[in-house]
Amino acid sequence: MFVKRILEERLSTNIESISPLSGGDINEVNKINCTLGQYVVKYNNRLRFPAMFYKEANGLDILREGGLRTPNVIDHFEHMEDQFLILEYIAEEKVENKFWSHFANSLSRLHQKSNASFGLDQDNFIGSLVQHNGQMSTWEEFFISKRLKPLIKVAFDKGLLTRKHVADFDHFFTVFSELLPVESPSLLHGDLWYGNLLCGSGQQAVFIDPAVYYGHREVDIAMTKMFGGFDPGYVDHYQDFFPLEKGWEERVPIHNLYPRLVHLVLFGHSYRSGIENVIQRYT
Repeated sequence: MFVKRILEERLSTNIESISPLSGGDINEVNKINCTLGQYVVKYNNRLRFPAMFYKEANGLDILREGGLRTPNVIDHFEHMEDQFLILEYIAEEKVENKFWSHFANSLSRLHQKSNASFGLDQDNFIGSLVQHNGQMSTWEEFFISKRLKPLIKVAFDKGLLTRKHVADFDHFFTVFSELLPVESPSLLHGDLWYGNLLCGSGQQAVFIDPAVYYGHREVDIAMTKMFGGFDPGYVDHYQDFFPLEKGWEERVPIHNLYPRLVHLVLFGHSYRSGIENVIQRYT
């Protein structure tokens, strides 16, 4: 098996077994057992997703520096047309109540890491899509120009949005600044659905697959509400550490416009009605 040979050479070890893990549509993901221990290896085509694992490794490092528990990055490299990311293997525990208080505490500490501007000094990925960043002085400017408008264009070009949808978004942009409280930039995970959270040893929350940047912290909170899986009581614990501005619940659909557009572009028309329902409130 070519992967086994490449990894043995890279790690200078003997691999005893390789077994598949769930990895979605982008990556092949495997658990490897070797004389050095247990690791997770992800690989894909570097020509389709240039520098994806470099960006992921950097994102994990940023989150770790922000106080989160993440898998340690062992190595990332390219071999011919493939790219590889080797990570610490996290043995998962069954989630108990104290997991959610730990998660809330971790997330609040991450969000208290701030920056002079919104965005990031490099682009990265959200799923299989390139996430364009850059740095801007206001959340309104960044969210509209770097998060919504690029995906609106892609969706329109693919026939997933109509000219009426584009016009409705343009009107929404004119009232956007009235809808959100002003906050300093917070360091975000950026793709915080339940599949990107593991329960590690001692009920510790372990964060994976980031799409990091500095943004409005309600973005992360909103995404935890989009697909379910999170104990709703975690927000009460979060508020004990870093209280949210009044009315955050009503703003959840606004911030979830971005992940809904991501899913519209990736998976098609079934995600359009959720976008329409939000935009029509403001047109």
